[in-house]
Amino acid sequence: MRMGEGVEWGLHCCLTLAWIDADRPVPTARLATWFDLPPAYLHKRLQALVRAGVLSSTPGPRGGFRLGRRPEQITLMDVVTALEGPDDVFRCTEIRRRGEGGGALPREFARPCGVATAVRRAELAWRRELADQTVADLMASAPPGAAERARRHYARMTG
Repeated sequence: MRMGEGVEWGLHCCLTLAWIDADRPVPTARLATWFDLPPAYLHKRLQALVRAGVLSSTPGPRGGFRLGRRPEQITLMDVVTALEGPDDVFRCTEIRRRGEGGGALPREFARPCGVATAVRRAELAWRRELADQTVADLMASAPPGAAERARRHYARMTG
């Protein structure tokens, strides 16, 4: 299972926005500078998070992004789904019905095969784990001092 780098970027931006808890929106350019990321690509990822309700945005020269919900209400699955889409990772194409299996009786295909069952079960466990973890959980498990460093860095950027 592979996720795009936008998921990492989105999660780190959510975590940073939660830590700094700014009184005004944080511009894309500041977040991009913070993480040394391309601003245009980051902006697209942040807009996807806005569409999903994970972030809120304020347009204009003094605009930017904030968390759309409290950190304990934003799951990692919310971010993954917003950035990667809701589709299942595994797509069974029923190859067992091709080639030599093409002549089998239909009743042999009445139930999903063991491959599809096993992979879907694993994907469901992965989705459940992501749904059970929140931005607040990430905040709580961060190294000591991470939140304070984020706040100091933000103060220097805006000062």
